[in-house]
Amino acid sequence: MYLSGLDLNLVLSLRALLEERNVTRAGQRIGLSQPAMSAALARLRRHFDDELLSRVGGQYELTALGRALLDRTATACDLLERVFSSRAEFVPGSEEHEFTLLSSDYAVAVFGAELARTVHAEAPGVRLRFQRPPTDVTEETAALLSTADGLLMPHGVISGFPTVELFTDGWAFLVAETNDEVGDRLTMDDLARLPWVTYQRTYDAPAARQLSMLGIEPRVEVSVDSFQVLPFLVAGTRRIALVQQRLAEQLRGVAAVRVMAAPYEVVPLQEALWWHPVHTHDAAHMWLRETAARVGAELSAPASGPRAASKA
Repeated sequence: MYLSGLDLNLVLSLRALLEERNVTRAGQRIGLSQPAMSAALARLRRHFDDELLSRVGGQYELTALGRALLDRTATACDLLERVFSSRAEFVPGSEEHEFTLLSSDYAVAVFGAELARTVHAEAPGVRLRFQRPPTDVTEETAALLSTADGLLMPHGVISGFPTVELFTDGWAFLVAETNDEVGDRLTMDDLARLPWVTYQRTYDAPAARQLSMLGIEPRVEVSVDSFQVLPFLVAGTRRIALVQQRLAEQLRGVAAVRVMAAPYEVVPLQEALWWHPVHTHDAAHMWLRETAARVGAELSAPASGPRAASKA
């Protein structure tokens, strides 16, 4: 009922005003004259029954409601842009399009590179942009998905959004070649007494929860936000690190580390592509999902399990 009587152009005006905090600059940003932007501000103030911008000295500052609306308005504008840019048809061989995928460096290395090769071969005018998700991805999933085409994330971290399955992976441990405290096999005692390097975000949470259930609380000495630097922080030290099996195989030889099997039955990782429901019937996004599923299927043959891992 509210939307039926609301001029959606005001959403653009609201975003410009909140971000610029200046009527003239906001008008220039969206192509409105200063009188027209002043009129839009007056309408917005009546709608919200709030000043939104209040003059303090020689400049404007956001009111409490203005600050609350700042992020919401940006998200709403991004979502509206995606709604109105939806396509009924998508011809990959002749389209110019860009897809933004939120992803850890692990998913880019293991899956994204294969996806990019396939996209290049089948849709040369399509661009892929991979961005690392912020640390609050689990709390702000809906807002993040409204500004991107998808999120590459394993099950067990988020839920409640449409998803397509991609591939499975296992887990292995990295141990320095010079670490003579570890024999040919890791033990549970090794995991408990040796210092760790860990990935500092939440994407390996299911693996961490499994360790906790087994009574292992890693003694974290170093934490990083990149899976691919783990070998360099293990090499030449007593540290160990838990890493996805497929990535571990890719990283063999980049540092003086051994890839070793876990001393327990690891729960496999199921990687998936998650998206906002607004994309479900968009032809371009449907093509992206179908392509991602096909690439994932090509990767889905079980990787050599951690228990088959040997010295690098």
